[in-house]
Amino acid sequence: MDESLLDLLREGGYILYARHGDATVGDDQPNLDFHYCFTQRNLSETGEMQGVYYGDSLRKLHIPISYPIIASPYCRTIGTAQLAFGWRNIQVDPFWAEINRLSEKLSSEEQKRILDILTSKLEIIPPLGTNKVIIAHSFPDDIGLGQIPYMGTVVVKPLGPGNGYDIVGRFSLEDIMKYDQ
Repeated sequence: MDESLLDLLREGGYILYARHGDATVGDDQPNLDFHYCFTQRNLSETGEMQGVYYGDSLRKLHIPISYPIIASPYCRTIGTAQLAFGWRNIQVDPFWAEINRLSEKLSSEEQKRILDILTSKLEIIPPLGTNKVIIAHSFPDDIGLGQIPYMGTVVVKPLGPGNGYDIVGRFSLEDIMKYDQ
């Protein structure tokens, strides 16, 4: 992250779309149930620490955040959001689980439906002087926001309903931790 992006984030008006922290190895179970974390990949110890550092770093850098933080219904995304921002500040939005489906073999209509909803959500401008945070999942290459590493963040500039959005930057957890020293 460079200083100019940091200055923009301090002014607000952006969406910080972050991938959850490092997760355990393996796959979600075929009988995945969002209410039962044992049916899912969960945060590793590293992922838990990443969640804490992410929230701490944004606070130390004086990046204004609007609440609630939006999270996918997976335990690893909710856990990341809670560790970063506190359990009372989280709102689960089932739509963000759809991002995981983009790596499956979907019909072009289904993929378009998911990407159209994504666009409509990323067009919403946050409250004046703040940034919205979404903790969810990575995308396949060249789809949506593209590949995102664990705790990586894509900075999105919403252009208002019906006007789309721009991607103005990306940063890793390591990038922001350098600034908060």
